Amino acid sequence: WVEHLEVSPAAERLRYILGDDDEPPNPTLFTEMDTLQHDGEEMEWKESARWIKFEEKVEEGGERWSKPHVSTLSLHSLFELRTCLQTGTVLLDLDGYSLPQIIGMSLQKQIEDGLLKPELREKISYVLLRKHRHQTKKPIHRSLADIGKSVSSNTSECLASQLMNDISDTPSTDQLKNKFIKKIPKDAEASNVLVGEVEFLEKPFVAFVRLLQATMLGGVTEVPVPTRFLFILLGPAGKAKSYNEIGRAIATLMVDDLFSDVAYKARDREDLIAGIDEFLDEVIVLPPGEWDPNIRIEPPKKVPSAEKRKSVFSLNEVGQMNGTAGGAGAGSGGGGSDDGEMFCGGLYLDIKRKLPWFPSDFYEGFHIQSISAILFIYLGCITNAITFGGLLGDATDNYQGVMESFLGTAMAGSMFCLFAGQPLIILSSTGPILIFEKLLFDFSKGNGIDYMEFRLWIGLHSALQCLILVATDASFIIKYITRFTEEGFSTLISFIFIYDAIKKMIGAFKYYPINSDFKPDYVTMYKCECVAPDPGEYKPFSALDGDALDWTQLSKKECLKYGGSLVGKSCKFVPDLALMSFILFFGTYSMTLTLKKFKFSRYFPTKVRAFIADFSNVFSILLFCGVDACFGLDTPKLHIPSIIKPTRVDRGWFVFPFGKNPWWVYLASALPALLVTILIFMDQQITAVIVNRKEHKLRKAAGYHLDLFWVGILMAVCSFMGLPWYVAATVISIAHIDSLKMETETSAPGEQPQFLGVREQRVTGIIVFVLTGISVFLAPILKYIPMPVLYGVFLYMGVASLNGIQFWDRCKLFLMPAKHQPDYVFLRHVPLRRIHLFTLVQIICLAVLWILKSTVAAIIFPVMILALILVRRLLDFVFSQHDLAWIDNIIPEKEKKKEDDKKKKKKGNKGDSSSDEEVCS
Repeated sequence: WVEHLEVSPAAERLRYILGDDDEPPNPTLFTEMDTLQHDGEEMEWKESARWIKFEEKVEEGGERWSKPHVSTLSLHSLFELRTCLQTGTVLLDLDGYSLPQIIGMSLQKQIEDGLLKPELREKISYVLLRKHRHQTKKPIHRSLADIGKSVSSNTSECLASQLMNDISDTPSTDQLKNKFIKKIPKDAEASNVLVGEVEFLEKPFVAFVRLLQATMLGGVTEVPVPTRFLFILLGPAGKAKSYNEIGRAIATLMVDDLFSDVAYKARDREDLIAGIDEFLDEVIVLPPGEWDPNIRIEPPKKVPSAEKRKSVFSLNEVGQMNGTAGGAGAGSGGGGSDDGEMFCGGLYLDIKRKLPWFPSDFYEGFHIQSISAILFIYLGCITNAITFGGLLGDATDNYQGVMESFLGTAMAGSMFCLFAGQPLIILSSTGPILIFEKLLFDFSKGNGIDYMEFRLWIGLHSALQCLILVATDASFIIKYITRFTEEGFSTLISFIFIYDAIKKMIGAFKYYPINSDFKPDYVTMYKCECVAPDPGEYKPFSALDGDALDWTQLSKKECLKYGGSLVGKSCKFVPDLALMSFILFFGTYSMTLTLKKFKFSRYFPTKVRAFIADFSNVFSILLFCGVDACFGLDTPKLHIPSIIKPTRVDRGWFVFPFGKNPWWVYLASALPALLVTILIFMDQQITAVIVNRKEHKLRKAAGYHLDLFWVGILMAVCSFMGLPWYVAATVISIAHIDSLKMETETSAPGEQPQFLGVREQRVTGIIVFVLTGISVFLAPILKYIPMPVLYGVFLYMGVASLNGIQFWDRCKLFLMPAKHQPDYVFLRHVPLRRIHLFTLVQIICLAVLWILKSTVAAIIFPVMILALILVRRLLDFVFSQHDLAWIDNIIPEKEKKKEDDKKKKKKGNKGDSSSDEEVCS
């Protein structure tokens, strides 16, 4: 029935003009409007406004450009423009190479059509060939060359064109130096609008010209961009304002995505009229008594897509008006797992997909943005390596310590980034693995089993199981990971990061307590003395006799060394350290957050703002390291081993598989290995799903099987070397992606930079892990970095990774009155009480996971992630598929909003068509 839907003649015409989707897109149009200025008898064209997307006016007397704003047009001016195009001259695909020639041909056509008296030809030509003054120049005065010029009707046409041509054929130095060219896309073309009033005309002279080839018209345009369109309106004196509004109307139409397509493809005058009619159908009118037309409307943060409007006229989409609700069933984040039919089919397909991208994975990494990403992720990685290394050392009696952690991170991470399917993923040790290592060490110790050999066999079994999962294409399970599971997992990991950062900071207050009983008035009583021990207890440590030792002159360390005791109110306290640590911690976090948002500030040029935002973390770290160095306080610093050797003297860099344990241990270790495999598999694949989200706009295919294959191989290598096991780290991987986001470099004035995607490459990851490996040699430099600064980086990573998580947005709705809630697309379709119920279920699941991870039961954490998938399946019985399609589907929020607007638009079109029919009947 859709095909039989009545459409207006204009829409029908546009459908055939714009019907072919396969044609390349038309160039961006830069539109400039010049108005005719009179200075006595002399005239010149003065630039009054320009458009790329939004309008910029020349402020009268201010000699500057206005802020970009949305063009507000009067309906009357649009109807007048329509009449102008109906009655004026329209020349399409004119083969012109210079302004005098184009004007000459336009005038000739008007005379032939009987629209212009032949005797006015030279006068109009003289006016149209006056100089153009652009806003880049200071006001010009009458030149000597202009004086004495007069119009002579007796002069021949050739001589007249020489005398009257007052405009340069080539771009001036001002045009070439104009920095505004940076805002205009490279393949752009110009449309020039010339409007003005003259005494000698009785009725308007109107011409719309489209050139066959875009041509440089010298000094007409303020920037050296070739002109494709020319609109001229000269009218009788007294209606300057009206002509100005018609000029603004055509200029606004020329930068409208749909009308510019019509202008490029129009075959005759009627096609242009149809384009205006479609524009008028879309126009929104504001009542004059309720809106001041002088108010300039700020450009919106997100401009509606022109594709929605164009799709109505696309022949390919005529029969597709009836869309599905919310794009339900559009697939969850598992895209790209492609189960191959054959053995190892998924792995084969991953390699086949990734191989063509391999060279670009290297040369695309050479960009200044990569430097910031490397430094940021490097500091995150070494902090993680030190933290986990220290905890592993405590848990395994130093069989694995900080040195092993550094070496393992460097080796596994760089190998993974070099060969894996998704090099943006960063490998790290995780909490559940740490707990498993602790339990395994305690079990081995209690049962007389050699820990390192037992661990090697568990690692080998687990690596084999991972490879079996790869061979059997088990990664298909990610199809069942919906937003419910993915966001529950990533929120938990983000909370762990935030909690750990704050917990470590609070630890500094316990280690360096604040003297809350301090009273400035009693400052004379605050002291700390070293008191000699009782004579019976004292054993001299040197040849000096006890009586000869002056105990009052000893330092704190010497006093305790020789058996003395410290007495006094100020002995326990280290002034300023706790507070200084907090300043460094919170300062690093808040400054990174502030500088990251600096991109949207009003200060400095775009490139400077982008540079500051990209390097926000580096600037914050350097600043607060400097602050710490200035005060010279003994804040806790980053300590890295300075020699490459195992933490324990009695172990080497290779673990022998046989000889220390009974033979049955080699087989029995397959059972605990199963738990490790589930842990590795779930951690790896959920993080991969989060990294490969649609909203990250990744061009290069995902490689779930290839990723797991390398995790398995690296697990076997690490087991043989006695190094920790590694798996994808969610928060650091999200931080890695966040620091590599790309945006459009040339955005029109007033237009928000568009997110293009992520710089997908292997270089940053490889360099991060190589630097981690050589950190041992950088220890003398790294020891100046205070730990609270790194905790601040951790806090920022945790908070930043919560951005864009719909679950977090829904949690905030609990605290918002309905009228203040943002326009989330799911709120349009699902009752608030159902949304709150769904969020509550997620909060309960998150709380259970948090309790589990805080106890020894954390070992079954991966199994609980599997349980999340089961809980989500059970929600099918509680919520309708319609509700789940909106609040649980993996489709990004922006995409859903587009789908929703598209549906409403199509419904609106159907309604409009039927109402038109009634009016016409």
